[in-house]
Amino acid sequence: MDDRRFWVGFTLVKGIGAVRLQALFDYFSDLESAWNASPLDLTAAGLSAKIAERVILARKNINLDEYLAGIEKSGIRLLTWNDAHYPLRLKEIDQPPPVLYLCGEITPEDDWSVAIVGTRAVSAYGRQVTEELASVLAGNGVTIVSGLARGVDAVAHNAALKAGGRTIGVLGSGVDKIYPPEHRALAEKMAAQGAVISDYAPGTPPDATNFPPRNRIISGLARAVVVIEAGETSGALITASFAAEQGREVFAVPGNIYAPQSKGANRLIANGAHPLLSPADLLTALDLNRNVERREIRQNLPSEPVEAALWNLLGAEPLHVDDIRARTGLPIEKISAALTMMELKGMVRQVGGMTYVGMREPPGEYNVK
Repeated sequence: MDDRRFWVGFTLVKGIGAVRLQALFDYFSDLESAWNASPLDLTAAGLSAKIAERVILARKNINLDEYLAGIEKSGIRLLTWNDAHYPLRLKEIDQPPPVLYLCGEITPEDDWSVAIVGTRAVSAYGRQVTEELASVLAGNGVTIVSGLARGVDAVAHNAALKAGGRTIGVLGSGVDKIYPPEHRALAEKMAAQGAVISDYAPGTPPDATNFPPRNRIISGLARAVVVIEAGETSGALITASFAAEQGREVFAVPGNIYAPQSKGANRLIANGAHPLLSPADLLTALDLNRNVERREIRQNLPSEPVEAALWNLLGAEPLHVDDIRARTGLPIEKISAALTMMELKGMVRQVGGMTYVGMREPPGEYNVK
């Protein structure tokens, strides 16, 4: 039985997000039990009487099997917290979205991402900087993340595509409700060379209240956020604020002190953001040049049985090297050597204290002896 339908069901209930969904998990252990629970049990799990009533109403009015089948038929994919391919960087943030809907694909390469955001009223200067930065980053294997909005966002997405790189757009609507509508063709190109994603269910129309919360996903996916141009009340500043809270680096491009669209970016620099004077600044500060090295190592060095055994074991849940040794029966020196090489290749990532998670597709079929 596909339990994803229950994840989908709860995303359709207004008022249930990451915190309340986690509370349901803690109380019921699985979402099927939560979906079929009585109002009394739902309130005991921490839901208000009003939200519990919404769950009961949704249960009566929505055929989850048909709804999920309709989503899949339209070519929309979904990822939940439990999926191995759920973006690890996004999962690390406070209150990550329980469900992501997407057109296209998120790959392990997207772990090396930079968000480029800014004003819709982009100047010629801002456009030039955005195009150069997105092109250089994409050419170095860095995925460009933005919000598919007019102005800086669209320039960044287009520049990444032209450079042959990957790009991800995060929407404040369902992925079937592209906004602005003139960006539908751009969204289709992005789905073929990256992804268009949202934590809002398909069919959700764009709404002003949806856009600020989606900015936490833009920053959460990225290693750094770059603000090109932003007015004093720009949504790009919200993204920068989320980035700072999430421990991401924040960069801003200095602008004309008299230009309205530069006031927000200049203020960020005054408050401690890194001034971005050239793409090289970002590549150096985040050691993004290593991304090219890792890709070359992965291409040039063949996989071997120990790597395959470790990948078969490692997934989204962190494992300590002692647990890896206990489960594989391999000598610790072979495990350590293989993990070092796999980390260079980008196949695994150390998340602290000799604890690792898997990052790549299986390197091949081997019989380990």
